[in-house]
Amino acid sequence: MRINKTFAFAMTFCAGLLASPLIQYGVSDARADAPALSATVIDLLAIKHDDLPKTANPELNARPLVITDHATVGIQSGNIAKHMHPQTDEIQYIIEGSGSMWLGNERKDFKPGSLIIIPKGTAHAGSIVSNGPVKAIAIKIPPQGKTDTVFVD
Repeated sequence: MRINKTFAFAMTFCAGLLASPLIQYGVSDARADAPALSATVIDLLAIKHDDLPKTANPELNARPLVITDHATVGIQSGNIAKHMHPQTDEIQYIIEGSGSMWLGNERKDFKPGSLIIIPKGTAHAGSIVSNGPVKAIAIKIPPQGKTDTVFVD
């Protein structure tokens, strides 16, 4: 009887080892796939603030441009209160406008051509605009979830 229990336990353990990678593969693919990318050219300079859809934040307009399983690329114009993304890294490339913004606990100046790197969990905020509106490309890695914006004081 003891040998049967030991054998059954060993077989269950081995079955778990074999099944684990298959289960992880199946679960990781259990989300909707992003649409396939299409070759295209987008004139970002031609897109104006009022051309972009309004967001829940009254001063910010934004539109997604590229959506993949691993990242999104969007364009945004305007301003937003200080917040952070606990699960998402963000990279912004300033297309037009200049001023300063909160990045962590510091004010940082930006202008067209600035690349702003915002690691997940880093508080950042809309800008003091000296020349605007401010328009930026926003890259989010991984794609930002609907609950991944936490406003801070």
